[in-house]
Amino acid sequence: MSGAKTLIGLLVLLVLTQGCAFVRGTYGEEVNQGDVTAIKKGVSTRADVAAVLGAPDKIVEANDHEIHHYYRFDVKSGFVLFFSRTNIKSEDVFVIYDKAGIVEEVLVGRKKPPLEFQFWPFDWP
Repeated sequence: MSGAKTLIGLLVLLVLTQGCAFVRGTYGEEVNQGDVTAIKKGVSTRADVAAVLGAPDKIVEANDHEIHHYYRFDVKSGFVLFFSRTNIKSEDVFVIYDKAGIVEEVLVGRKKPPLEFQFWPFDWP
C-alpha cells in the first residue's frame, strides 16, 4: 500500500511540475502605411509595387485579375501545466492588378493594437 501511495504522489508531483512555456514569434515583413499610400490606383505597375513593398508573400489569380497578398503575423502563446492560450494578430495588404498589370485596387487590413501579455490561459485578471 505504501508503494501505491508513493507512486500516486510521484505522478501528482510530475503533473504539477511539468512546467510552463511562453513563446512569441513574428512571420513576414511589416508594411508601413506610408508605403501603401505610395501605390496609386490606375497608375502604379507591378514593378512600382515591388519597389515599394518587395516581393509578395502570395500571388493568386481570380476572375482575370492578379492579386498580390502581403502579410505579417504576430503570435503569442503560453502553456501552463495542461492549459494553453494562443493569440494571433495579422496585418494584410492585397494589391489587385488588371490584365495590363496596372493597380486596380489596394485593400489594407485594419491595424490592430499590440497583443497583450496574458499569463493565465483564461480571461482571468
